[in-house]
Amino acid sequence: MLKKLLASEKQLVVPGVYDALSAHIASQCGFDVLYMSGFAVAGSLLAKPDIGLLTASEMTERARQIVEAAQGTPVIADGDNGYGGEHNVSRLVQGYESAGVQCIQLEDQVSPKRCGHMNNKQVVGLDEAVSKIQAAVKGRSSDSFLIMARTDARATHDLAEALRRGKAFLEAGADILFVEAPESIEEMKQVKTSFPGTSLVANMVEEGKTPELTANELADLGFQIILRPVSALLTAAKSLQLSYQALRQTSQLQSTQPRFSFSGFNELVGLEKFDQI
Repeated sequence: MLKKLLASEKQLVVPGVYDALSAHIASQCGFDVLYMSGFAVAGSLLAKPDIGLLTASEMTERARQIVEAAQGTPVIADGDNGYGGEHNVSRLVQGYESAGVQCIQLEDQVSPKRCGHMNNKQVVGLDEAVSKIQAAVKGRSSDSFLIMARTDARATHDLAEALRRGKAFLEAGADILFVEAPESIEEMKQVKTSFPGTSLVANMVEEGKTPELTANELADLGFQIILRPVSALLTAAKSLQLSYQALRQTSQLQSTQPRFSFSGFNELVGLEKFDQI
């Protein structure tokens, strides 16, 4: 399904989700594709930063929950740096594919990794990075399961090295290319010029290192997949903070606090269907 969407050349705005509830709501809002964000899973599951604290088994289980809640909407799942060597990458691919994920994102950072828009990142050597992409390609059971290859070398080296790695990843069999954190529109243009005909990812992170552009602007630059990995998490976390602060101070929510009604939330999660059963 995701493969067909990409072949149609339709631009895809892909929101970050981090648990079953967020995936359920995003799917109901009509998005074509969802993205399981490692940053958001680390924040929601562990209340920790995205610095390589999650395990492969935790991510696979969360991916399974998200796919089920997405009710048929394709899911791209963050696989970080594969959580080990080539065999670990292959096992992760198989776990995600079994869970119903339609695409895995793999990056070339060292362990422990860091969010792509944080400072002090490091990347592995090119040969090791390529071998992981090759392992992912060999590990999948169907070419309908897509490999999104990400390089963080723009921050650790320069754009030229990021482009060199992107070319190597595509030659290794990656289906989608993700050059993380270009720092200007001119750099984004260079990415597109270097990879005509390739499905490219633009990662729009609030207050991140890449200029935050509109969907139309990104379409003009040639980016088909627009990730908004942490937008919903940042909003949800602030809403939780305001809610708990109000309850602590006054024992009641503020009248201006957006919320579902009790019955509305039960409708959202399908209580009526369970009652019918």
